[in-house]
Amino acid sequence: MIDVVVLFFLLGLFARLVGSDLRLPEALYETLSIYLLLAIGLKGGIELSRQPLAALAPQVLACMALGFVIPFVLYPLGRALKLAAADAASLAAHYGSVSVVTYAVASAALARQGIAHEEHAALWVAVMEAPGIVAGILLARWGMRQVSTDSTAAPAGSWGTLAHDVLFGKSVLLLAGGLLIGAVAGEAGTKPIEAVFVTPFKGVLALFLLELGLVAGGRLAELRRFGAAVAVIGIGVPPLLALAGGAVGVALGLSTGGVALLATLAASASYIAAPTAMRIAVPQANAALSITAALGITFPFNLVVGIPLYIELARRWAG
Repeated sequence: MIDVVVLFFLLGLFARLVGSDLRLPEALYETLSIYLLLAIGLKGGIELSRQPLAALAPQVLACMALGFVIPFVLYPLGRALKLAAADAASLAAHYGSVSVVTYAVASAALARQGIAHEEHAALWVAVMEAPGIVAGILLARWGMRQVSTDSTAAPAGSWGTLAHDVLFGKSVLLLAGGLLIGAVAGEAGTKPIEAVFVTPFKGVLALFLLELGLVAGGRLAELRRFGAAVAVIGIGVPPLLALAGGAVGVALGLSTGGVALLATLAASASYIAAPTAMRIAVPQANAALSITAALGITFPFNLVVGIPLYIELARRWAG
């Protein structure tokens, strides 16, 4: 059975496709995104307070390495599909980074099926946001120098500005901040806000997915403009990345739920942090192409097909 939050996404998708006037206020969308990032971070931070950080170092390093390597694998594929160097690098960065909402849906699906996972898994989300973006920027700079010696073709923005925008952007700051607050306050300290950040979580996630369904529906019309390349990457790449993420999870000795979550994170694509960072660092890239692949194709695919597939993969590998 499809998780109820996915049905909210499908409702939003249907509403956009049939031309409904359904809209969520922009301010509400921002509020919901802030809530989800903080709530996920807090949950992971509470679990961090229960165990030594040294024991988590291998997981942190493996997740960072996975996020950094993915763009280097996808960039040649983008170039083989006739994408410009800047577009291939930007698209690779979106898939090297992760989707916190996809993670939240996967967590909800595991809870509904009674599959346990490492409660500090939100830490993996936090450390996988930035490495893929950095790798994508490196690839863009290298690739664009290969095709042009014109200095005007170099990506704009200093590394200092870029680092600030990536590390202190809304998504990373709220997620890391929630982790820190949860780790410092612990379960007892966060008990007074449990009714705000724990109990209503799934309902808030459902509303957020309703809005994302509306946004994704609006992106589907752009598929014709970008051709087969974006469809090949948007649907074909996530299952392959999930295999890599699942293999890393098994090597780390994670639980069945942990393997499923790491596979899901590897298969997801960022549509919050990555578009902002790449717009600053690689303005030559076609932002619409990357966001269409990440949000218009990969996100719906993962919600409806991918997450159940990755959970089954984890059952077979780690069960």
